Amino acid sequence: MNQLEIKEGIKATIKTNRGDMTFILLPEAAPKAVENFTTHAKNGYYDGLIFHRVIKDFMIQGGDPNSTGMGGESIWGAPFEDEFSLDARNYYGALSMANSGPNTNGSQFFIVQAKTAPPQMLSQMEELTDRGYPRECIDNYKAVGGTPWLDFHHTVFGQLIEGADVLEDIAAVQTGMNDKPLYDVVIEKIEISE
Repeated sequence: MNQLEIKEGIKATIKTNRGDMTFILLPEAAPKAVENFTTHAKNGYYDGLIFHRVIKDFMIQGGDPNSTGMGGESIWGAPFEDEFSLDARNYYGALSMANSGPNTNGSQFFIVQAKTAPPQMLSQMEELTDRGYPRECIDNYKAVGGTPWLDFHHTVFGQLIEGADVLEDIAAVQTGMNDKPLYDVVIEKIEISE
């Protein structure tokens, strides 16, 4: 399974005041993260929340009802464990769980916006191919970019399939203290379709 090639399955459309982004979700790789996100979306938990942290050439983060980066909880009312998969990586457009350390997933998520992976990191990954590091992974990071240092630290549960222009537009907004946009980027609704 290459997450960049999957086009069929559960989809989530994040409707914002700056446009829509559609993701294919990855329940095989991250069943709990997908269940948490889709249940919150269907219950309207994310409606009206903002992307509270935007760092151009890195990622945009949302899903916190407090808009501070300190709030939010899972559908189970307690943090849930990380779900790491060799097939789910933090490529450009990856939808990943934000956390405050191992096994602390709640409601916050981020979308990777880095269009290139650091060359030094790619060459370190190249050196590991003879020890089994997947060549396809390196090739994908070279082709689409991303944040390989977040792999196996943040659960990847979706991949952008439409709306890269919206992701780029949001990433380019002016930000102030704590990387918070000066003008709210609002999640109006998240629609789930299966």
